[in-house]
Amino acid sequence: MLKSLLKNTDYIILTAVIILFIIGIVGIYSAGYNTTLNKDEYIKQIIWFSAMFVVMIVIWSIDYTVFDIVGYIMYFFSIVLLVLVLFTPSLMGAKSWFNFGSFLYQPSELMKIAYILTMSKVLSLHLESGKSKILRNIVAFLIFCIPIGLILLQPDFGTAMTFIFITIFMLYANGLKYRYIFLAFILIAIAAPLIYYFVLNPIQQERILVFLDPTRDPLGSGYNAIQSKLAVGSGMFFGTGLLSGTQTQFGYLPIKSSDFIFSVISEELGFIFSTLIVILYTVLIIRIIYVSKRAKDKFAKLTVIGIAGIFFFHFVQNIGMTIGLLPITGVPLPFVSYGGSNLMTSMMAIGIVLNVSARKSKNMFLD
Repeated sequence: MLKSLLKNTDYIILTAVIILFIIGIVGIYSAGYNTTLNKDEYIKQIIWFSAMFVVMIVIWSIDYTVFDIVGYIMYFFSIVLLVLVLFTPSLMGAKSWFNFGSFLYQPSELMKIAYILTMSKVLSLHLESGKSKILRNIVAFLIFCIPIGLILLQPDFGTAMTFIFITIFMLYANGLKYRYIFLAFILIAIAAPLIYYFVLNPIQQERILVFLDPTRDPLGSGYNAIQSKLAVGSGMFFGTGLLSGTQTQFGYLPIKSSDFIFSVISEELGFIFSTLIVILYTVLIIRIIYVSKRAKDKFAKLTVIGIAGIFFFHFVQNIGMTIGLLPITGVPLPFVSYGGSNLMTSMMAIGIVLNVSARKSKNMFLD
């Protein structure tokens, strides 16, 4: 059994994850080099990765059919945490974290996995009658709305958008027609002004205005966007050299070990490593989609494609905001950005993908 699992595991995915993590460690080390507060973050990240690598192996080794029950438990547990976190002190304008001193835990991260497992199970139910299907759709709608609503109350619009992309990926894989996806985007466009005025807080509204015109407040709300683009642009092809980036080492670049880690790498390691990150993420997402297509059952297929949705959104949003193509949010770059909560979710997600890839009927590397 173990030999079969090792033979069928997708090592391309695993290799891409490890390389991204190594690049991230280099960036995190550089980001904290000239500081005292964040100097040891790269050590913490290595410890977190080592622990989560063990968790990933455990998830990989268990038959994924047990995850449907685990998903329900995780979902309800995460709902409780999302309610409780609303009563915690606000950090960076949102009530998104439990503060345990040296460690901040974000419950919405675990909810991503719980949501995917729960929604996959509900959507994969084989129902005969029309009434049962209507009831299934109502349940699926509630499963979607409850975490989204609680996350918007924090408020954390970036994480809420992650759930929307996860759902789009899963519904499309479940056979949703293009016209419904197009209709959903029209409804989102219509709802956008309402969301802007009645859902987003003043800080988030200002981020959108600054995205449209960073120079409106260059020393305030527009500062992050301007400094990030300066860092990315100054790296040019080969970079300024490790530990030699002006924006990074002189403290001009904000939140540089997490939200703007791509800017750090772009400045000091240049276009070559920036492109390498894009290539690795492209390969990672394509391989995850391929695993989804080769999955043995619908539950596994939907679970894996939902995970592809997580990485796709984080990849596009994080890099997009650092180069000025998208508004700035607190969405990290998985495996590269510093942060235990997101790393935990990402490694659990990869464990599930490797689990499914190792248990398909045929060896994907011989096709």
